[in-house]
Amino acid sequence: MSFRSTSGGLSGMPLSSVPAVVIDTETTGLDVEKVRIVEIGAVRLETCAPGPRREFSELVDPGIAIPAAATGIHGIADSDVAEAPPFPERMAEFGAWAGSAVVIGYSVGFDLAVLKAEHERHGLAWRPPRALDVRHLVELVAPELPEQSLEMAAGWLGVEVADRHRALGDARVAAEVYRAVVPKLRDRGLVTLAQAERAIRALSARMTEEAQAGWHDMAQSGAKEAIAEYVRIDSYPYRHRVADLMKTPPLTAENERPAKSVLARMMAEKVSSLFLVPETAGGPYGIVTERDILRAIDRDGPPALQSPVGALGRRPLVTIHRNEFVYRALARMSDGGFRHLGVSDDDGKLCGALSARDLLRQRAGDAVSLGDSIESARSRFELGRVWSQLTAVARALVFEEVDARTVASLVSRELRALTGRACQLAEAEMAEAGLGEAPASYALLVLGSGGRGESLLAMDQDNALIYADDAPEDADDWFAELGRRIADILNEAGVVYCPGGIMASNAAWRKPLRVWRETVRSWIERSRADDLLNCDIFFDAQAVLGAADMAESLRMEALDIARHAPAFHKFLAMHAGEFDTPLGLFGRFKTEAGRVDLKIGGIMPIFSTARVVALMHGVDARTTPKRLAAARALETVPEKTVDNLVEAHRILLGLILDQQLRDIDRGLKLSNKVDPAELGGFERQEMKWALEQVPMVADLLGVPALGA
Repeated sequence: MSFRSTSGGLSGMPLSSVPAVVIDTETTGLDVEKVRIVEIGAVRLETCAPGPRREFSELVDPGIAIPAAATGIHGIADSDVAEAPPFPERMAEFGAWAGSAVVIGYSVGFDLAVLKAEHERHGLAWRPPRALDVRHLVELVAPELPEQSLEMAAGWLGVEVADRHRALGDARVAAEVYRAVVPKLRDRGLVTLAQAERAIRALSARMTEEAQAGWHDMAQSGAKEAIAEYVRIDSYPYRHRVADLMKTPPLTAENERPAKSVLARMMAEKVSSLFLVPETAGGPYGIVTERDILRAIDRDGPPALQSPVGALGRRPLVTIHRNEFVYRALARMSDGGFRHLGVSDDDGKLCGALSARDLLRQRAGDAVSLGDSIESARSRFELGRVWSQLTAVARALVFEEVDARTVASLVSRELRALTGRACQLAEAEMAEAGLGEAPASYALLVLGSGGRGESLLAMDQDNALIYADDAPEDADDWFAELGRRIADILNEAGVVYCPGGIMASNAAWRKPLRVWRETVRSWIERSRADDLLNCDIFFDAQAVLGAADMAESLRMEALDIARHAPAFHKFLAMHAGEFDTPLGLFGRFKTEAGRVDLKIGGIMPIFSTARVVALMHGVDARTTPKRLAAARALETVPEKTVDNLVEAHRILLGLILDQQLRDIDRGLKLSNKVDPAELGGFERQEMKWALEQVPMVADLLGVPALGA
C-alpha cells in the first residue's frame, strides 16, 4: 500500500535527472492527525526535460462529511466523492503508479504526514518515501522572498499558476517551480540529490517549525540505501578486457568458397561463424554465420550450399578493441542484436573473435546498463541519469575489493564516452537550431586523468578541440558554440566546469591543427610553469570523437619534440619533485579542515614522475603503472623503488575512491582529500606507508624531491 523503496545510486544523481513524482493532496482540513484525503494529484518527472508528462488525478472517499470550509477552498463536495473508492484502494493504485520515484511537492511534509495518518487509520504499513520539499529548495536560493508560498515562488520564477487548490493543478505548478529552481541550485553548487538533502537539513528553523505542526520530518528523508542495492552486478565484465576472452587467431574464409565447404569448416572448428576477408585491399571484413547459411538453404533449397559464401554474409564486420572492458562488448552485442564481434588491435587490424557463447557466463542485463546507455542517451537529462550509474558500479566493485586502478580505468572510459556523447548531442542541438554542420573536420579530446585512465569520481572537465587547417575563416565561431554546449551538457550531467578553464569552450583549448602545433612547440621550448602544467595534461590526451588520426598525429609529434628536449626533461623533473608532503613530524598527517590532500602530496608526484620517465625513455604508455615499469630498466634505480611507488599509487587511489563514495551519500562536494579519522587502524598505516614512499620519486627524477 505504501511507497516503494527508491533504487540505489540516486544520491550522486544530478537533480535534473532524478526520476520523481510531484504530488499534492486535497483534504478535509489542516490538522494532519485528523483530516482525511479527498483527492490525490501527481505529475511524473522522468527528468527535468520539457515536454508532455504522465499525470495522476483521482478522488478519494474520506469516509466522513467534507466540511463546508474545505469545500470552499478546493471545491470538492460530498457528492463528488460519493462514488470514489476509499483510501486503501486508491492508495494501492497510486503507490503502483508512483513506483520507486523520489517524491516531490510544495510543502510536501504536510502531504506525507496526512498520508502517514491515513495509513495508520486503516491499519496499513507506512514506508516514507525519499522526498524533497520544493518550498525548501526555493528557500535555499531565495531566502529573501517576502513569503514562501507557492504563488510567490511561481511569480518569482515566472511560472504560470492555474487550477490552484486542486491536487493536480498544484502538482503541475510545483513541478514547474522545481524545474525552474534546479538550475539556480546548480549555480550554487547544489548539483546532486544528496547535496540538496544536506542543504535542506541545515534549514533548522524551518525544520523545527514544521515538526511543531506535526509535518513529516524532511530532515530524515535522505538516503537509506543498503549495500545490497549496489552489489546487484556481476563484477567480471567490469574487471576484465576483451583480450581475456577473445579467440585468436580469427578464423576467416574467402568470399568465393562454397557455403558447404564453409559450413564443414565451422563444424570442424566448433565455431558458429567465420569472418569474410575484405573484397578489396583495405576494404572491410565481413561475417557469415551458421544462421546465414541455414536461412539461405531455407530460401533456396540445397543449391544454396554451392553458393559463394561472400554472397550470404554481411558487411561491414562490427568490431571492438581488444583492450575494451567486457561490459562494453556486452553492450555492443545487446544494442545491435549481434552474436559475434570482431576484435581489433591498436592498428585497427583484426586480431581475434568474440561470440555470445564466450560471454554466456555474464549477466548481460547488469553489464549493459552502463556501457550501452551513454551512447543511446537522447538528451542531456538522460545523460545525467546514466552517468550517475557509475556510482553504483564503482561501489559494487569496491565492495568486491576490485583494484582501485581498475575502477579508475572504468570511470575514465565512461568519462570519455560521456564527453563524446555530449558532443554528439551538442551537434544535434545546433543542427536543430539552424546552425548547420561542422564547417571542417575536427577531433574532441579528453585530457589529463580521463585520458590517462586514472580518473575517479571527483572529476571536472578537461577537454580540447582540434580542427582542420582548411577550415573557413569564421569556423571558430561554430566550434566555439559547440564547445560551449558541450561544457553545459557535461556540467548538467555532473561533470562540472573546469575551474582552470581547460575546456573546448575556451579559445585557448580550441585551435586549428597548425596553431596547436605551434602552441605545443612553444610550451616545450619555453618551459614556463604554466607551460609545464599544460603539457602535463596534454600528453595524456585521447580523442573521443571525430578525426582521431589528426589528434593522435599531434600528440605523437608533441611527444617526439619533448623526447629530444633535455632541458624540458629537467624542468619537468623539477616540477614533479616540488610537492608538500602530507606527513609531519613523527609521521603525523598534516590536515586542513580535518582532511589530507592525497592528490597534491601523493598521487600527483607519482604520475608526474611516471610521465617524465616515459618521455625520457620514449615509452608510449598512458597509465602510470606502465610508465613506471619503464624505470625498471634503469640500472641506477632499484626495482623495489619502482614497485613501492606502484603500490603506493594503488593504495592512495583506493583511499580516495572510498572517501568519495562515502561523501556522495552525505551530499558533500567530492574531492581528493581523505579524513584520517574515518579510517581504520590498518588503513591509516597503509596511507602513512604510501606517503612515505612518495619522496622516492627523486631516485627516478635525478633531482631532489622538495617535498621530502
